[in-house]
Amino acid sequence: MSDTTPTIVPGIRPELRVIVSAGAGGIGRAIAETFIVNGAKVVVSDVDETALEGFRGAFPDHPALRADAGIQSEVDAFMDRALEHLDGLDVLVNNAGIAGPTAGIEHMSADDWRRTIDINLNGMFYHTRRAVPALRQAAAQHGEAWITNLASVAGRLGFANRTPYAASKWGVVGLTQSLSLELGPQGIRVNALLPGVVEGERIERVFRARAEQQGITPEEAKARGLQSVALRQMVTAQDIANMALVLCSPLGRNMAGQPLSVCGHVFAI
Repeated sequence: MSDTTPTIVPGIRPELRVIVSAGAGGIGRAIAETFIVNGAKVVVSDVDETALEGFRGAFPDHPALRADAGIQSEVDAFMDRALEHLDGLDVLVNNAGIAGPTAGIEHMSADDWRRTIDINLNGMFYHTRRAVPALRQAAAQHGEAWITNLASVAGRLGFANRTPYAASKWGVVGLTQSLSLELGPQGIRVNALLPGVVEGERIERVFRARAEQQGITPEEAKARGLQSVALRQMVTAQDIANMALVLCSPLGRNMAGQPLSVCGHVFAI
């Protein structure tokens, strides 16, 4: 049975101030909810109006604002409102990302490539550059602050026919390790989470696209995908959320600059 229950972790500092990009649905919502259950004040962004309305209904005390992570002006406007509401920041979770196209490189449009990089990598830059002054202030006051970037196992493995996605996620890992060196001496712990095959509609769309590209059924594409997972199972959004929370707890006090795979040991994609 899939684990969908938010984890309670002892030792979390009370009322952490948290921003989660693309936090109204999927992995982002699981992360936001897990922090909320542990007493955090959370603001999320998203482009999915239905997901935003659902989040607002479930968590009326935690603002859910529309912003496209790939558009700098929208991120800037979102960060202005989020930082004002929270009166500072302790945790930034850069979760926004898209799957991008599934195609051979010669059949891929430049627009699809650019859109994938804009959201998956440039969006992290847009959020982080605005978050760091507030995170630095929180670290000076409390001794610690956190940035957690969502990458993928495609950030450590090659991924045929998904080159913009893999390129962006390798970029996220490089960004994470570089930021850790830059910000770690100031008390800001920067890590990346690398999900594997995550249950949900998004991976089902990936399986359908892969099936179409390979001329097989989606069920066959899914079975083939799990053959490259040592545990032969998908992970859940809650698995990822639990790790995001642990990184901001005493259990993760010396975790910095790490690309942490939460994947059941994916060894090929």
